[in-house]
Amino acid sequence: MTRSDSRRTGAGPSRRQRADPSRRTGAGASRRQRVVGLLGTPFGLAVLACLALAGWAVWSGGALDGPVARQVRTTSFYADPGLDVDRAAAERIIGNRRLVVILRSPGADLRDTCKQVHRAADGTVVLVLSRDGDDYDTYGCALVPGYDKKNLGKAAAAEMIIGRGIDTFADRPLEAVKVIAVNYDRLVKAGTVPDGARTISPSLPRFLLAAAAVTGVVAGASLLYLGGRRAGRLAAARRVRRDGLTDSRSALSAATAGLAQQIIDLDPQYALLYGRQGDDSGFARRYRQLTSDHAALLDRLATLDDTDEAAVGKLTAHVESLSRRAQALADKQPERHDAQPEKS
Repeated sequence: MTRSDSRRTGAGPSRRQRADPSRRTGAGASRRQRVVGLLGTPFGLAVLACLALAGWAVWSGGALDGPVARQVRTTSFYADPGLDVDRAAAERIIGNRRLVVILRSPGADLRDTCKQVHRAADGTVVLVLSRDGDDYDTYGCALVPGYDKKNLGKAAAAEMIIGRGIDTFADRPLEAVKVIAVNYDRLVKAGTVPDGARTISPSLPRFLLAAAAVTGVVAGASLLYLGGRRAGRLAAARRVRRDGLTDSRSALSAATAGLAQQIIDLDPQYALLYGRQGDDSGFARRYRQLTSDHAALLDRLATLDDTDEAAVGKLTAHVESLSRRAQALADKQPERHDAQPEKS
């Protein structure tokens, strides 16, 4: 089949169809290049660092914990919903001991509960118990430092001793908690578990996020303050320049008006001299030159840039020079050197 046959019958992909995949591939590569280029900038690296810090804070703060671990992270006593027990009273009995008591519903998986609270209750002695007829079914996990290595024996002893004597109070959970607290104190006196109070504090990422937030607020406020001061200084400087230009323009307008009045006052005298046939006195010549310079001055005033302070000052000096020439004419004084017209 020839190329013309292929086009006529529609066999084979068209040129546009052959180009489409490459266009899509090129567009995808371009987007990837832009993303990679953005991440390589200081802004992109800062965004990645913030995302990593936020993820660390979410993970270490217990966002992925179950309900038991989330409760145990900040308290020393947990009881399943529906169990009739004064939770606040149980927390007061335990106090600040490195002890966590978890009361589950009958039939709950106690061993799995210990696994759930490993990170949330780290550094404490955990006793998980549930009602089993007239007794308690218990499972202990001593999460004291080195419980899985050098203190393995002490941890095993603590797990066996911590729940002794609580079966007598199967129907009185608060009394059972009191017995557990006494057993814990005995373990501390025997040196089986380390002494000291349990401290509950936010995780390190939360401190870092708080510090970053405070730093950002302080830095932002400082930048706003400094930027506001700079903007205020610039605005004040512009106001001073604008007021100066306004004063200069007002002085120029006043001088121009005064010059116009001087020329008007000289006009009757020029008309009297001009009426004489063949008069070519020095007064008439100087008056005609003055009016010619005044007309050129008006043209320059029409095109004057009010923001050009140098031009305004130069033109004001020129107007004052013309005014002195007009005054010399009025006083019938001879023409002086500085009364020569200024060249535009």
